[in-house]
Amino acid sequence: MQDILTRLRRSLAHIESDQLGPPAVARFGFGHAALDAAVGGGLPRAALHEVFAHEAGDGAAAAGFGLAMALCMARAAEPEDGRGLAAGGAARPARAAAPGRTTVWVQQAMAGREHGALYPPGLAAFGADPERLVLVAVRDATGALRAAHEALRCAALAAVVLELWGPARALDLTASRRLAAAAAKSGVGCVLVRSGAAPEPSAGLSRWGVAAGPSIRLGANAPGRPAFEIELQRHRAGFPPGRFSLEWDHDELVFRQPALPRPVVSLPLHRPAAAPRRHAG
Repeated sequence: MQDILTRLRRSLAHIESDQLGPPAVARFGFGHAALDAAVGGGLPRAALHEVFAHEAGDGAAAAGFGLAMALCMARAAEPEDGRGLAAGGAARPARAAAPGRTTVWVQQAMAGREHGALYPPGLAAFGADPERLVLVAVRDATGALRAAHEALRCAALAAVVLELWGPARALDLTASRRLAAAAAKSGVGCVLVRSGAAPEPSAGLSRWGVAAGPSIRLGANAPGRPAFEIELQRHRAGFPPGRFSLEWDHDELVFRQPALPRPVVSLPLHRPAAAPRRHAG
């Protein structure tokens, strides 16, 4: 574990030496009007945000939503041209100039075994730059918490994602307070992704439940956009819970409303659908 922390500190020192300047805004939006409105126009970056898989099989969906949150944080941190939140909290498209800040992803080994390690071509297809992501793979929750806390001390980062699997004794209320305090001090957002675990008291500012949604195929039967069914379960500012169906736009790095609430049966290619056969009696 000490070797992992040493390598992480070296990487963070290199990132800090190439600092892009102070973040442009202290909040980030999702690009989805109803969702942004439900959280007061955007979420604070310098805070701990929790993402829970609805079921154990939704671990990949929870990780995808956590990655999307990190990309939204990265977009909001861009200082060059005022990208981030537009008037009223709406997220501004930023794919034309991809976020330049680095994200650190700390993954517990069990999470990687259950639903896969990060895959660079998949990250690129999602809209992330694999070269702007540092993966820290650790054996257990204790080591993951240490690595995440160390990363949160680097103010040059866009975000820190901490991905854990199953119940974690090390992640008690005190540990979550340490993460939240480190995020508040550095201004770097922390996204805590949990699979196979139930929510517990924590210092998280927001808590989200995530399940995989039905993805609508594109033209030529191509795979559709990543789709999510999410629930705002808690917000410390008192915003009421809410549920949303979302699609991730990897070109603009924002969430969209699905074109249809559910997929529909495709039409036959050359003729109308046949009427169902009726039987006498």
